[in-house]
Amino acid sequence: MAEIIRAIKGTQDVLPQDVHKWQFLEGEMLKTAELYGYKEIRIPVFEHTEVFSRGVGDTTDVVQKEMYTFLDKGERSITLRPEFTAGVMRSAIENGLVNGALPVKVCYIGGCYRYEKPQAGRLREFHQFGIECIGASAPGADAEAIALAEHVLSNIGIKNLSLQINSIGCKECRKKYHAALKEYFAQKESELCATCLERLNKNPMRILDCKSPVCSKIAADAPIMLDYLCEDCSEHFEQVKNHLNAAGLEFTVNPHIVRGLDYYTKTVFEFVSSDIGAQSTVCGGGRYDGLVAELGGPSVECVGFAMGLERLMLTAEAQGADFPEPKTCDVYFASLGEKATLMATKLCTNLKREGFAALSDINARGLKPQMRYANKIGAKFTCVLGDDEASSGKIRIKNMADGTETTVLAENIVPEFYKIINGYALDNLANAVL
Repeated sequence: MAEIIRAIKGTQDVLPQDVHKWQFLEGEMLKTAELYGYKEIRIPVFEHTEVFSRGVGDTTDVVQKEMYTFLDKGERSITLRPEFTAGVMRSAIENGLVNGALPVKVCYIGGCYRYEKPQAGRLREFHQFGIECIGASAPGADAEAIALAEHVLSNIGIKNLSLQINSIGCKECRKKYHAALKEYFAQKESELCATCLERLNKNPMRILDCKSPVCSKIAADAPIMLDYLCEDCSEHFEQVKNHLNAAGLEFTVNPHIVRGLDYYTKTVFEFVSSDIGAQSTVCGGGRYDGLVAELGGPSVECVGFAMGLERLMLTAEAQGADFPEPKTCDVYFASLGEKATLMATKLCTNLKREGFAALSDINARGLKPQMRYANKIGAKFTCVLGDDEASSGKIRIKNMADGTETTVLAENIVPEFYKIINGYALDNLANAVL
């Protein structure tokens, strides 16, 4: 196959027969977020590179290895977004959202880009749903974000999940922790990979997130942040746990969660699935109290999360999730002759304007090919129009499920068709207006 008609490695097509599953996920996510006061925000797919290098952190794998960065025609360094949070914060600063009534609650759905080794549930072009709660410092905000994530996952039918939480403290208590990590990893310096050797002095916490099997094994016995939390961070974490208990959410404290981005502070969390192998995290997030200030805005505390749609889809399908059936053709008009074809066009137009999926032939085919097409697309009803129907104005509509036929006047097609299909598929008529 010619290279030009192959999708680029690490990308995938969502075909018409599958897109209804994605629309279901996206719709449930936005509806659930709205219950918690979140409104959708849409930001550019690329930003100035510094938005991510400063916001995400120049010691992270994302910035060091995975960003799609290029010079535009004005010789400016531009990067396709590897994640949403830094871009959302840039938008919040630029458009004054951080200066208004707080908290500001926004959510998003869209594509992200990272140059990674493609594997199941992890692509180079992938899609995320996420939320950002801007201007909320209390532990209850952390718990509410976690509850929203759980609510979304539950609504789309994801099962067998465990919630894992941790605290990675603030800048002050992390100073002592960094010193302890440096001392520990210095003893293993000869075994660390080249990337982690660079991280050792810049940001030793990033070593904890290294994917190298050797570094991961070394990191397993490293000191844990919970032992170094300052009094304020420790109290904050205890209150988060109290709020989660009050919300009835079961959780496990996992002291090894650090997340892969530098902007996180205090609470971090993950929802983990047992059904998709190694790529088991379906949602991750936490608090990031210094990001807005790092990008040039005021000191505003924030909390949020993101979940990958590809990984969620993989999990949902592995668990046999019950997706709604896709919308199919309500009625197909097969026609013979010019007058009948124009009649079909008129009837289809009137029905579509009232919310019915009505189709007719647009390829000037014979009757048999038209009926084969109607069968292939799963038309619920069919109607054959010829000279007699065009002259008399009387048409017969056939129920493809049981073969019964109903004769109606073409001029009354909308109310008559409503009566016909009402007993057959009431659920499909929620948006029909007579």
